[in-house]
Amino acid sequence: MNPSRPIIVSLSSFGATEVQRHGQAWFVHLCKQAGADGVEVRGELLHGHAGEHEQIRAAVAETALYCVYSSPQMLWTAQGRFDEDALRLGLDDAAAIGASVLKMSIGGFNDSSIDSLGRLAAALGSTDIVLMIENDQTHGAGTVHALKRFFAALDEAGIKLGMTFDVGNWHWTGECPLLAARSFAGRVRYVHCKGVQRRVDRWVAVPLTDSAAPWRAVLRRLPTSVPHAIEYPLVGNDLTTITRDAIAQLRALET
Repeated sequence: MNPSRPIIVSLSSFGATEVQRHGQAWFVHLCKQAGADGVEVRGELLHGHAGEHEQIRAAVAETALYCVYSSPQMLWTAQGRFDEDALRLGLDDAAAIGASVLKMSIGGFNDSSIDSLGRLAAALGSTDIVLMIENDQTHGAGTVHALKRFFAALDEAGIKLGMTFDVGNWHWTGECPLLAARSFAGRVRYVHCKGVQRRVDRWVAVPLTDSAAPWRAVLRRLPTSVPHAIEYPLVGNDLTTITRDAIAQLRALET
């Protein structure tokens, strides 16, 4: 058991339909009641109505939960151009909801993008919000090669960014998660926990204990004390109890 491991719940776990029905502020309170240490608010699930950011911020403040904001935007376009507007929008949204961490993927970063790293550093120098880079489900931003190249360029430029390591996403890009864990463990500051199963035409997310992948070996390679997030479906009539059980299971997990 690792009692020091903070447990986060990604609000996407409740499904787009439920989140759209109740709103993310409502789920912040549910996660608090279920015993979570934090929440990950999802940009793609924002309604866009007036006052939404303020409602989420109030819920985060009232519950005193650690808050991550996940932006669906990419830091570099498919052509390798730094998308400063996407970064600033992510930072603004994170600040508006009271998040201390912004999670994004690198998008189309390539060798021609290296010269724009100074602009990235300048934008981050004016905020207290911490940017973390996630391996997503695309070949441009979710493979070991692509992320090794990116982090090597950061090191060369003297820029320090942590990584959100999604245990399951490597399967979508055909990568070995254990090799990825060996490659990036020293950079990991946040872990997305989801198991995977293979359907006829696609991978699907499932609880770790139902996974067809060797998740225990992967987690053994990663830091144990950083926040770990539930990011698999939480579905049922009593969502508070279901979430509480999932949190307890992840908190007590022996790898």
